[in-house]
Amino acid sequence: MNDQVVIGIDGGGSQTRVMVSDLNGNIRSYAVGGASSIHKDSNAHKNVQETIQSSLSMARCSLDQVIGLYAGIAGYESDQDLDWVTRLTDVEGLQCPKWYVNDSVVAHAGAFIGKPGIVVVSGTGSMILAITEQETPIKNIDFHHYAASAARFLAYDAVYQILAGNIQQSDETLVRSVQSYWNVENMEQLRLLAAAGFMEESKERNKKFGDMAPIITIAAEAGSPLAQNVCDEAMKQIMVGVEILGSFFQSDHVSVTGIGSVVNSPYMKLKFNESLRFGKNKQYVYKAPELSAASGAVIKALQHVGVLVDARMIEFMRRHPHAAW
Repeated sequence: MNDQVVIGIDGGGSQTRVMVSDLNGNIRSYAVGGASSIHKDSNAHKNVQETIQSSLSMARCSLDQVIGLYAGIAGYESDQDLDWVTRLTDVEGLQCPKWYVNDSVVAHAGAFIGKPGIVVVSGTGSMILAITEQETPIKNIDFHHYAASAARFLAYDAVYQILAGNIQQSDETLVRSVQSYWNVENMEQLRLLAAAGFMEESKERNKKFGDMAPIITIAAEAGSPLAQNVCDEAMKQIMVGVEILGSFFQSDHVSVTGIGSVVNSPYMKLKFNESLRFGKNKQYVYKAPELSAASGAVIKALQHVGVLVDARMIEFMRRHPHAAW
């Protein structure tokens, strides 16, 4: 019994985070690898499999000690995705039961540890997930709503605004930073690059734009009107999703948290808290995540193999430096 372990996976659009835990909640190892989503990285299967193997090696555990694996995967949105999702964990010799969900589910599990609330995921990707008092999960995409707040969308929007000439004098630093990022010397060269499609391969292009997002959020914090408008529009879309999901809660007070590089950038986090204070359907309260998404995956794995996860076990998990964000 003491030799048995579970694996929890937070499979994001940029990184894969894998935790191995014993059945008492002691985190035995934590490993980080490349992206888990095939929509972001053609090597996703190799990334996840190698990160699983690394985590087991670090924990000094064999494959037959693993009795359950729970994986939250970015881009897993329907049964049509199951083929590529299940192959992510297809490690030879790993024969334990495996459960797969969207990565927002493990983010919620870590953030709220089983309590109701809304988690806004806004980083490489974007998703809003609510779990109500009745433990009913509801996503914004269930309504065919998508908050275009993922990193690449901020960058695309900013570049389009620059190309359209929606620039003030106080945006000049941002414009120079964007030109430098794309290795062009002036607006004419940026226009020509854009007219050629920036980059031919779509995954590489989206990654390039996604990596540009910090330029926008930093510029917004520094006072660039263009960058602030881009970020403010993204926040409006996030709040539409929050308000839709918030209406399904019985309580007048709803806890909300944000996970991801975009929503936790200084300017966006400030606007997020301001927007929550002026909620329409509910009184929203920002709550910092209790634990990380990888920890949330471990909690779900333990529960699925029949372990009662109590407060003592949560405290054991907190001891690990990567148990929280």
